[in-house]
Amino acid sequence: MSGSVVGPVVQARDIQGGIQVFQGFEPLPTPSQLPPAGILVDRDEALTLLDSVRSDDRGAGVPKVALVSGPAGIGKTAVALHWAHRERHAFPGGQLYADLRGHAAAEPVGPAEILGRFIRAFGIAPERIPSGLAERAALYQSIVSERRLVVVLDDALSAAQVGPLLPASPHSVAVVTSRWRLAGLLMRGARGVRLERLSADGALDLLRRTLGDDRVERERDAALELVELCSRFPLALCLAAARLATRPNWDLAEMVDALSLERQRLSALSVEEDITVRAALTLSYRGLSPPEAARAYRLLGLFPGTTFDIRAAAATIGVPRTRVRWLLGVLVDANLLDDVPGGYHRFHDLTLLHAREMAEQEESQAVRDETVRRALDWFLHTTHSASQVILPYRRLRPPELDYPPAEPLVFAGPGEALDWLENEFGNVRTAARLAAERRSFRTAWQLVDALWPLFLYRGHHAERLAVDRLGLEAARACSDASAEARMLNRTGLALLSLGRPEEAAGEFRRSLRIWRRLGDRLRVAGALRRLGMVERDLGRLDMAITLFGEALERYRAQGASRRIALTLCDLGEALLGQGRGREAVASLSEARDLLAAETDPYNQARVLILLGRARAKSGEAADDLLERGLSRMRDIGSGSGEALALRALADLALSDGRDDDARRYEEEARQVTARLDTGGPAAT
Repeated sequence: MSGSVVGPVVQARDIQGGIQVFQGFEPLPTPSQLPPAGILVDRDEALTLLDSVRSDDRGAGVPKVALVSGPAGIGKTAVALHWAHRERHAFPGGQLYADLRGHAAAEPVGPAEILGRFIRAFGIAPERIPSGLAERAALYQSIVSERRLVVVLDDALSAAQVGPLLPASPHSVAVVTSRWRLAGLLMRGARGVRLERLSADGALDLLRRTLGDDRVERERDAALELVELCSRFPLALCLAAARLATRPNWDLAEMVDALSLERQRLSALSVEEDITVRAALTLSYRGLSPPEAARAYRLLGLFPGTTFDIRAAAATIGVPRTRVRWLLGVLVDANLLDDVPGGYHRFHDLTLLHAREMAEQEESQAVRDETVRRALDWFLHTTHSASQVILPYRRLRPPELDYPPAEPLVFAGPGEALDWLENEFGNVRTAARLAAERRSFRTAWQLVDALWPLFLYRGHHAERLAVDRLGLEAARACSDASAEARMLNRTGLALLSLGRPEEAAGEFRRSLRIWRRLGDRLRVAGALRRLGMVERDLGRLDMAITLFGEALERYRAQGASRRIALTLCDLGEALLGQGRGREAVASLSEARDLLAAETDPYNQARVLILLGRARAKSGEAADDLLERGLSRMRDIGSGSGEALALRALADLALSDGRDDDARRYEEEARQVTARLDTGGPAAT
């Protein structure tokens, strides 16, 4: 027998009993996250040590880890990335990268947040990612256990920050960079790779690659003096070389004189490498042309976030986008700014500190305050716009802006707006914190309030409660009772999604008291409905039905059709829990009719699933409703909704005596929920 076969094959001689063949899930994508590596010279020894880590056979479950350490500006990131790029063929399972910001001006990134990013890089939908650090770490290890990966963890602060991110696969390698020697990591078996300054020949080679052999050899003595003034630190040398590259008529001796003067001016600094880097940064800054580029540099140093695109930069410094694009190019050419994938830019952490120093020295307090306010207004306007595009039925308070963006971002649809919230979440969170620190409390809580669609559709459960609590503190600080009650609802829902219903009930009761005092009947009904959700989660269905009924009565009196529909869904689900199928069908049928006129795809799918379950309980046909609900949940990427539909289909198949179908649906649901936060679907 000969020939080619494509696809799954079962070959057997004798078969007894039935055969069940299930189509497997599509393979997870292969992440490729490594940023460009840049120029590397005189690091053969370090690369050889990294090679030895990869070839070390430590056995199953023992991660292969290299710790590349050294002072600021020594080239740790370049070594790690150059090696990872060179050896990427050895890691077909993917390449992961994270900037841990251990020494950045902003706070370091927690391991739970990085785990969420890594898991999403393997194609796992955000709503399927668990909220807790331990659960995320376990899911991450399950994904990478049989893969050959290289993981680059840049700028680590501590071993605790790094530990959960290390792949336990014996086929993978993690390369960690840090200014610290991280004894805790070395004690766990990491191999240390300590970087020292370049040799004189290596430093000259770096200059040659940037300036050309002829220019360096023509003034070899000046070049040797220059590399010593830069202490043979790669970052300082690159900055000096970038300055010279833009001045082809300068002699290297002129750069030596200029850098000598800068070092004298900074001689009071106590750490030699900081003198080197700051002197080179200041020299590059002083050489920026036109002066507008220097202004952009120091003002963008005040931006509240780690990355920014052209629109955000334009709004922050108050310059048209076309001009900002050119100014950012000037800063990138001068090695004062890095461009990163996706049209974003960022400062190196030392460069950011220097830019802020220049702003403090050369700009008035009024200008600095205006710059920060412009950036905050950009985030507030854009986050508010994104939120309204995604969930147009939400009643958001219009933002009060001192500087509305001259060129606002207009979203083509909900998907684009949701992606923007996802990409900018870290920056928006930083902006909200900065607003609170500057006592712009209204801005802080409104930024948090506008993030709700991101939490509803894409999870971020591990980060959500802290962000919502920031919004609550800001609302209280500005003595806005309505805002405080809104944020109490938010913290309550966050606690409920984390499986902490008793704490959630306390938040909802506090919001209920405020709404009653303010006389807001719709919000009173909403608080009662949320208290009903708590009772449902605690299994006290009689009390849940009573509370849902009270909320429903108040909503009907106000003619709030969408809220009536959502409460009918909650009521129908509680009735189902008590086996009251026919009553549930009546509630859910009304909810379906009301939701048909709304822009709410999640709840339109949810009501189909609940109605299918109710009809099945009543002995009616339900397959079509459940299949439609499943299809819609998959279309909008809701893992919790998909699992809800699959389990309903499994129950229906079991009741019909279709045991094989029931097992298949249950297995599909199990695989979905294995990667899903089981806090349940979020309420709106």
